[in-house]
Amino acid sequence: MKIVQFFKDCVAELKKVVWPNKDDVIASVKVVVVSTIAMALVLGLLDVLLVAGIDFIFR
Repeated sequence: MKIVQFFKDCVAELKKVVWPNKDDVIASVKVVVVSTIAMALVLGLLDVLLVAGIDFIFR
C-alpha cells in the first residue's frame, strides 16, 4: 500500500534530520525576541513621527 510506504519514508527522513540542541534553540529565540522588539520600537517611533507630521500639516 502506498500510504504505508509514505509513512515509512517519512519516518526514515525524520531520522536523518539533525535537530538543534537546547542551547541553539535558546540562542535563536533570543535573536527573534530582540529583533521583534527592535522592529516594534522602530515602527512605533515612525508612526509617532508620521502622525505628528500629519497633525502639523493639517492644523
